[in-house]
Amino acid sequence: MGRYVLTGNESLGIEFGSTRIKAVLIDESFNPIESGGFTWENRLENGVWTYHFDEIWDGLRAAYKELCENLGAPIKTLKAIGFSAMMHGYLPFDKNGEPLAAFRTWRNTITGEAAAELTELFGFNIPQRWSIAHLYQAILNNEEHVNDIAFFTTLAGYVHWKLTGEKVLGIGDASGMFPIDSEINDYNATMLDKFSSLENVKKYPWDIRDILPKVLSAGARLLDESGNLKAGIPLCPPEGDAGTGMTATNSVTVRTGNVSAGTSIFSMVVLEKQLKNVYEEIDMVTTPSGKPVAMVHCNNCCTDLDYWVNMLYEFSSKAGSNLTKPQVYDLLYNSALEGDADCGGLINFNYFSGEPVSHTEDGRPLFIRSQGAGFTLSNFFRAQIFSTMATLKLGMKILEKEGVVIDKLFGHGGLFKTPVVGQKLMAGAMNAPVSVMKTAGEGGAWGAAVLASYLGYNNMTLESFLNGKVFAECESSTIAPDENDVRGFEEYMKKYEKAIAVEKAAYENI
Repeated sequence: MGRYVLTGNESLGIEFGSTRIKAVLIDESFNPIESGGFTWENRLENGVWTYHFDEIWDGLRAAYKELCENLGAPIKTLKAIGFSAMMHGYLPFDKNGEPLAAFRTWRNTITGEAAAELTELFGFNIPQRWSIAHLYQAILNNEEHVNDIAFFTTLAGYVHWKLTGEKVLGIGDASGMFPIDSEINDYNATMLDKFSSLENVKKYPWDIRDILPKVLSAGARLLDESGNLKAGIPLCPPEGDAGTGMTATNSVTVRTGNVSAGTSIFSMVVLEKQLKNVYEEIDMVTTPSGKPVAMVHCNNCCTDLDYWVNMLYEFSSKAGSNLTKPQVYDLLYNSALEGDADCGGLINFNYFSGEPVSHTEDGRPLFIRSQGAGFTLSNFFRAQIFSTMATLKLGMKILEKEGVVIDKLFGHGGLFKTPVVGQKLMAGAMNAPVSVMKTAGEGGAWGAAVLASYLGYNNMTLESFLNGKVFAECESSTIAPDENDVRGFEEYMKKYEKAIAVEKAAYENI
């Protein structure tokens, strides 16, 4: 098969994930051509989960460079570029564009006081990881830098700003900074007024409307150090990983949903109407085109599972096995299907940080079993996989009680990389059919490239574009919930919810 010949009509998507920065190039038919990546990891410094600013740019250039190397040819021009990144967090800058504080990521649970006050003020749930919660907590803490803020944004907004000079944000990402009014596809004016009227906000020289990025609906060397890529390429509005996840799974229409499962896990369900009540466990955000979305976001998913796999892979290597790490992953995942439906009484908490959904302020990875539990490899790894979904289920139960209907639920992310296993167990956990698309492995970076391609189809709605152009012939597999898995997960959850008290005792004492 010959090497792909560049035409200049390709689109590039780059996503800054929690553990990997990924660049994906797609052709005019939205097919992935080649990809590149860079591995990075957040760090806990001075009580704050963060990434360093130089890592952002070093990682971006490294991912793009690897893409070009894998492609075997320099990219001179493109149809469009799209950036996406982890939503929420806090990146404040002064009038000269200099950062005023370390990048505070979504993973932090240090804004409880601010989140509670704003939720009461707005009558709208403001989770701890939202940008406005971080800003208001800095105000409550009397942090000196707040006086000098000229602009604050998300990671995707920061990268887009530095490449284009435009302080803008896609509406999906913006909806994780400050509440959105889906009737006007802009920040909620009433809530902006309420925030501005707070006495401890009025003392600052800035207005909240002036320091937020401009909301939009759906410099080259910073990206390409070789200088081959020409300037002037159109960039679509920067989006959050939730928006590109919805795009990558074609779940932007009402009564569709998706579950993204990697370092964190979250579900996104596009609503027919707003929820009747306010829940601190449910975020109200939007699709890239502004439709209301109920989001259940959990900070912890596959990290603990990965640690166990790494240890077992190390054991297999010391035992003389020639199994590769991907083979060990597949072996352990598939063993979970052989376990007891309820994991034999084994319980696992994958908490490296706090979980607002389960009302835990901190986290300690924790494995629990009673004396008579079925302690087998199959049960152990089934409990590992169940633990990645358990906190999500707590939030999804609220949507069930609200009468939210989901016709289609799509899965993507590392949990679904091994065929069938994660998909089957997720279907049982959510008691709903779960579909995985052929393109799911490319993730949000592919979704960002698709959003970039949408720039050429402005005469179509995003929903029509995805249904009629991108996914018209896309292959997918669907697994319906198995009654045995449903019952088993329900039994697991009964023990899990009681054991939350044990998890709290763990982080309070260890």
